[in-house]
Amino acid sequence: MKSASAVDYALPLLTVLLWSGNTVVMRAAVGVIDPETILAYRWVLAALVMFPFVARQLYQYRSVIWQNIGKLAGLGLLGMVLYQGCGYYAAQTTTATNMGIITSLVPLITFGFSALLLGEKPGWATAAGGVLSLAGLAVLIGQGQPLQILSGGFHLGDGIMLIGGLCYGVYNVMLRRWAVPIPVWPSLYIQILAAIVVLVPLYLLTPTLPVTLAAVPIILYSALPLSILAPMLWMLAIARLGANRSSMFMNLVPIFTAVIATIMLDEKLYAYHLIGGLLTLSGVLLAQVARGRPS
Repeated sequence: MKSASAVDYALPLLTVLLWSGNTVVMRAAVGVIDPETILAYRWVLAALVMFPFVARQLYQYRSVIWQNIGKLAGLGLLGMVLYQGCGYYAAQTTTATNMGIITSLVPLITFGFSALLLGEKPGWATAAGGVLSLAGLAVLIGQGQPLQILSGGFHLGDGIMLIGGLCYGVYNVMLRRWAVPIPVWPSLYIQILAAIVVLVPLYLLTPTLPVTLAAVPIILYSALPLSILAPMLWMLAIARLGANRSSMFMNLVPIFTAVIATIMLDEKLYAYHLIGGLLTLSGVLLAQVARGRPS
């Protein structure tokens, strides 16, 4: 692979900034727009904007799409409905900082499910990284007192966010296991349509807050930069840097999230955030390095 330029490294960096911003937006949405509403509006708007750009490929690969519609729908349920939905619901009862740290576990969770579902045996360093990250998670969720978890002394939102991370870990593995032979954009689009089929009826059947002007920026950010621009930047990053080098930038998510949340939401950082976050990130980094040097 040729040497990377500053522009190449800017691609995953911008993507991570957008993802970190989304965690803060999820928290800012509390009391402004309900999870069911933002999920439905987000994916419907994203689908409308994307359609002119993917219509040709959707027609070109229509037979392959139809043959694999169950797999694509399953991916949409895992990634767009369950993972994103858990994020919005978690934000109701926990902080953006906590959500960012828990999200950083996704690469490690993916390694674990790869071992279970793909038969990839984790090495000792990956296992050690898992133990280290779990210790950090216990410190974070227990707010500096890990044993407090046993008595239920933790935010419900932390548990919901962890469930979301598990769903996304399965999503990443199934994306590889099923490997539907179509380009990324039509694959993403069909997953979005599958999410809409589930989320729009849920929105229509659930009593929700009315959509106000204050909710418009939240919807626009979620639907356009996050749902369309971020995937494009990430795909370009992987094409130019490789998956390994790009994935290392995901470790910046909790750091960026904490900084943005402190500035925008006036969230407070405590010692347990720093200790738990450091342990968690150290475990994830150990596991990533053990998987091989950046490509």
